[in-house]
Amino acid sequence: MNDNLDPEIASLLGINQTQKPPPAQKPVSAQKGAPPPAYETLFEGKPQAEPIEMKKSFTKITKTLGPPQKIFYDKDFYSKILKDEGEAATRFHDLFSRFLKASSPEDRSMYRGKVMPAFWDLLAQIASKIHTNLPLEKKLLLRYGLVSPTFIDQDQRDNLSRVIMQNTYGEPVYYMDEWMQRIARGQEKTSATDEVQKVKLDTAQKTLNKLDKRKGQRDAELSALRNKIDQMEQIENELLYKMKELTRHEIREDLGGLKVCYTPDQKKLFVDISELMKKLSYIDRDMGRSYDNLGGLDKEVESLSKTADTIDTDTMIVDQQALATEFNTLRQMSKLCVGRKGNHFPVLMKNYFMALVKQWGIRENVINGMAHVEAIDPGLFIRRYREQDNRIVPNVLLLPNYGEYGICWQPFEKFNRATSRGRLAIPIFSKNLTIALVSALGDLRWQVAKERAQHRWMEEGITGRYYMWFTEQKMRGDVKDYFIRDYILWITKESEGIQKLEREIRGLFWRMMPFPDAIKQRLKNRGFVYLDLYKKDQNIAMSDGY
Repeated sequence: MNDNLDPEIASLLGINQTQKPPPAQKPVSAQKGAPPPAYETLFEGKPQAEPIEMKKSFTKITKTLGPPQKIFYDKDFYSKILKDEGEAATRFHDLFSRFLKASSPEDRSMYRGKVMPAFWDLLAQIASKIHTNLPLEKKLLLRYGLVSPTFIDQDQRDNLSRVIMQNTYGEPVYYMDEWMQRIARGQEKTSATDEVQKVKLDTAQKTLNKLDKRKGQRDAELSALRNKIDQMEQIENELLYKMKELTRHEIREDLGGLKVCYTPDQKKLFVDISELMKKLSYIDRDMGRSYDNLGGLDKEVESLSKTADTIDTDTMIVDQQALATEFNTLRQMSKLCVGRKGNHFPVLMKNYFMALVKQWGIRENVINGMAHVEAIDPGLFIRRYREQDNRIVPNVLLLPNYGEYGICWQPFEKFNRATSRGRLAIPIFSKNLTIALVSALGDLRWQVAKERAQHRWMEEGITGRYYMWFTEQKMRGDVKDYFIRDYILWITKESEGIQKLEREIRGLFWRMMPFPDAIKQRLKNRGFVYLDLYKKDQNIAMSDGY
């Protein structure tokens, strides 16, 4: 395992090895002496608060990798990680060196257990300085758990060096370093359940917080306005149809082609048209208010943006308590993703993950994966607010671990259930990215439905129906875990016509988390069970509903 280490790394770790010649071909990015790219180059300048735009769908991503980055071939990577980190760096280096040099399985296991808390302590210390001008190597440690590129093989290193650094998609999917940066700047609240006592904010932070809040209000207002316009267009079309019906008249040929009076059915249209006109009047009033609100918000956002552009974020006061709390929360998320029997070793090493990029939980793969699941479950991100359905994608945190499953830490913020984003955690180096991602989305589905039903969650909605079936079957364990397992089967198997669910659960999901019509049309030809469900849909459409 130690044969591929760079000589300087081996020297730091106290490992003796025979010098090997470099590979015959080396990427251009690895040329000797080339300085690592600046933070601004890879991360597009200083991180800024992103507007919470309620899009109708995900951005389709076709390019998942970019050009290789020189930083992954820097021979001083490891030493730059440890530099200026004091006792935490010394302790980690000592234990990690002993772990690498251990010859017996017993010693290796013992030092492995000691390396893990030492690594997290080092990571916590670095995370506490995320608001400063940290070297890029330390940001990559936070992002991937990468202590040194020499601990992964050549294919893994080449692929990791080509992962796109910056977020240009406008989607709330963040690596750990990006998320901690947002927490440090006050752009996000901590994920902990209990509220954290905040230090007094300086003027710069107040400005950035206010700007972020106004952008969120603008996006919510814009989403509501779009819904009102859709309603207006539907009513106008209905009104045009009824008006056309109203203008149809029989002709009295015996009286020279005179039009006859309105028929009884046409007279009924008077009331319908009057009601439609009232609805249009109300919608027009609401639209006028929305346009007025948007005008005021646009001016305020423009003014705040100009002020924010002049802020030197490196001089802002940072709430260290919030940073420490959030880091500990992310560590707990990581443990939950890995599970009791998983691999909790936090250092990125070649024998713990595959070089196959399509199985990595990188931003591009996760966004495309969520788009795929949403196409199967269109109601996944829909939340109703002010009688309007809003599509609200949760914040997705990409964590550097070898976890098996993703989790939903919270479905939405405690004091903003209507429009706030939830928080999901996805392991970057899982065995099966699809399972990890869909399990987190199934967890989100369960928690949102449970919170909506509140204290009646065992009786109402999809959680109530599922819980009643669960108890009737006399099953043991966590009902949510069973629901997530079935949700994974619903998305990955049943949507393809592969029957894996119990008949009652298939019927429940078909009614309460329905596939889009295109999938239903395809499935009705894949077996009697789907055809029967499809026929029930047709019968119900002609009656009062479920």
